[in-house]
Amino acid sequence: MKRFSLMFLPAILCLTLFSVLHRANLTNAQTPATGARTRVSAAVSPTPPLTAPKTSATPPKINEEDEVLKVDTELVNLNVRVIDRNNRPINGLLQGEFKILEDNIPQQIEFFSKSEVPTNYALVIDNSGSLRSQLEKVVEAAKILVNTNKPDDETSIIRFVSRDKISIEQQFTANKTDLNDSLENLFIEGGQTAIIDAVYLAAKQVAEYEQEKGKDDRKRRALVIVSDGEDRDSYYNEAQLFELLRETDVQIYTIGFIGDLSKEGGFIGKSPQGKAKAFLERMATETGGKAYFPAGTNELSGLAKEIGSELRVQYSIGYIPSNDKNDGTFRNIKVVVDDGPNKQKRIAITRAGRTAENDGATVQSLAPAKKVQ
Repeated sequence: MKRFSLMFLPAILCLTLFSVLHRANLTNAQTPATGARTRVSAAVSPTPPLTAPKTSATPPKINEEDEVLKVDTELVNLNVRVIDRNNRPINGLLQGEFKILEDNIPQQIEFFSKSEVPTNYALVIDNSGSLRSQLEKVVEAAKILVNTNKPDDETSIIRFVSRDKISIEQQFTANKTDLNDSLENLFIEGGQTAIIDAVYLAAKQVAEYEQEKGKDDRKRRALVIVSDGEDRDSYYNEAQLFELLRETDVQIYTIGFIGDLSKEGGFIGKSPQGKAKAFLERMATETGGKAYFPAGTNELSGLAKEIGSELRVQYSIGYIPSNDKNDGTFRNIKVVVDDGPNKQKRIAITRAGRTAENDGATVQSLAPAKKVQ
């Protein structure tokens, strides 16, 4: 019996050892290696967001002391010409030599420039029978003016006769070829002159074009009007026109052929020539422009060059009014410039005033809408 047990002892030991080794292998198979777990975890973990996710939390209430107040300031821009007693322009002046008064109250100058400023101007040309003999020379002079334009200048051309014959022949453009072609197409036509309507609509066109450009656009705005100045057919009256001009900040230069108008006055009124001259001068004076009354068409080319220079070489001055009430009232403006050497008198010319903005006012047209062809 002992011999039998000893014979099977090696086999039993082998079986026992095999069993122990088998159990150890099972245990290792059920427990994955640490390195394998880390690699898998890195592969499937989400990528961190580039920005923090938005939350729907209610923003904290701002204390009244910390509230940001929105201040709507109005910068008033002035185009200023300075001349001597002989009507010669004076250039090269400094900011400190200017003073601005609004309703006789000194204002702080916030912006000053004496460099050439790009200009948007409309040529407003009378095509009624009263200018029949002058139109050819007028067109030639207009071309001279257009050809003085700098790359940033833009011009439009408006033709007018009576109230129903006012047309924009060329919208604002810097293309001199298009402008000259439009001037060539002007022609005389019968009808009662409506210069007030023509100027009214031209001023609106310039102002609306500038509004499209935005408040930061510092281009000068102007009208150059060629007419005999006699109005016979306008819907608008002078009061309505000058109210608009005070709001639009448009300089007006007039070339008046008044020689053929009657000098005979009425019992209590001015003559047609006197009325026309006064009207053209008033438009120029109140807007800071200039009125010309040539004796003949041979003066036109020189006037065109002078106006081209006048439009661009001026002083641009801006101020924020100390009277910040937006009540729609008219404010008188005066610019004073120091005398030169040897008490040389210097005369500053700019618009006569401005109409303050009117908060809460409902803007109404002065007349039913009229189509401008």
